[in-house]
Amino acid sequence: MKPQDILVILKIVSKSIIDAKWSQRDLANELNLSLGEVNGCLKRLQKSGFLSAEFKPVKYAIKEFLIYGFKYCFPAEMGQPTRGIKTAHAAEFLDKEFVYQDLPPVWPDSEGKDKGYEFKPIYKTIPFAIKSDQQLYRLLVYLDILRSGRVREINLAKERLKIEIDQNVEKNSDE
Repeated sequence: MKPQDILVILKIVSKSIIDAKWSQRDLANELNLSLGEVNGCLKRLQKSGFLSAEFKPVKYAIKEFLIYGFKYCFPAEMGQPTRGIKTAHAAEFLDKEFVYQDLPPVWPDSEGKDKGYEFKPIYKTIPFAIKSDQQLYRLLVYLDILRSGRVREINLAKERLKIEIDQNVEKNSDE
């Protein structure tokens, strides 16, 4: 399992909410990956049980891994103060849920409007990929909470991640 595999499966889940069709070329363009990388990701995702033979998401496997195994495979890495895009508990859509006085965690991005501590994304193209997909952004934020959060934050992220995956993948899933 590679970090870009997670990015690809989350993009597929994100597309499921609007029942959008996708191709390998679409995924490559929207995630800033090569066609070869996307092809390799899809093969690994099928082998690991996250995609069926028909390339449909297997929501049980996705939820189980993301909620219980993800943080062990991709631990949080913090860095120096930088400019970027807020993530984890500091994401703007969670600003009413959690209050902190420290600098927020941010994915480094030269075009980002927020100053905070670098929170290394699981894959380098994430800041590019989320700019046109708020659903993908939400899913990745929840995963960052699972990697770095406190108990209350983690519990909220687990519940919301389950809901998002169940709702998003319902029509296009192999249980």
